[in-house]
Amino acid sequence: MSQNSSPPGADAVRRARNSRAVRGLARGGYVASGVLHLLVGWLAVQLALGQSEGQADQTGAFRAVARMPGGDVLLWLVAVGFAALAFWQLATAVVGVPNAESQLAARGKSVAKAVLYGALAVTGVRYAQGTGGGSGGEESLTARVLAVPGGAWLVGAAGLVIVGVGVYHVVKGIRKKFLEDLSGAGGSAVRPVVVRLGQAGYIAKGIALGVVGGLVVAAAVTTDPEQAGGLDEALHTMRDQPYGTALLLVVGLGIAAFGGYSFARARFARL
Repeated sequence: MSQNSSPPGADAVRRARNSRAVRGLARGGYVASGVLHLLVGWLAVQLALGQSEGQADQTGAFRAVARMPGGDVLLWLVAVGFAALAFWQLATAVVGVPNAESQLAARGKSVAKAVLYGALAVTGVRYAQGTGGGSGGEESLTARVLAVPGGAWLVGAAGLVIVGVGVYHVVKGIRKKFLEDLSGAGGSAVRPVVVRLGQAGYIAKGIALGVVGGLVVAAAVTTDPEQAGGLDEALHTMRDQPYGTALLLVVGLGIAAFGGYSFARARFARL
């Protein structure tokens, strides 16, 4: 499918996506992503040091923001930024991705990102309103899927997909493919910093996602939803392995590095 085969109304969507307001808000979404990753990295380091006071994941990060002075205002800003990013990705899926080798794959990737950013926007709104949810969502969802015919296969497939995404992140970090997402990197004085932050961040996120996917696969193999878990459970599992404390410290710092990269992406992302 070519970009010229866009559906009716695509021109209006393209104009909205390319507006200065939407682009500016979307860049704010990358700032919001940076804040969350810095907080998750900090929570992971706290967990490694035995000083954890909450979940070492996005839920814990949202709760940390909510406890800050003026946290509700910051949460609304975070929600708006993520909502703008979700709209931009969804609009990209509608109008097509320039120079993409496969429009179908590129548009599917944009839809997946739109869902992710949309979920983060909704979470931000819920915490801003003081109605943030509790933990255990991964286990309850896994339990519901395991209860349907063929559910174990579906859960296992989902786990393998998550592992695949983790591997993709690691490869993207090692090969520096993330620089393709940037329109320049701030010139020669900034570029090395951006590269190092991006490499550390993508590799650390990939490792964490790989562990999450492994837990989901384990839940499918044992048909035990309690084996499943999100990032917090994955980081706890990592910590409990031999040399796990050192590994968790490295991963936590890497996730924080991704936060730093996200700030650079807010400035130089191709939008």
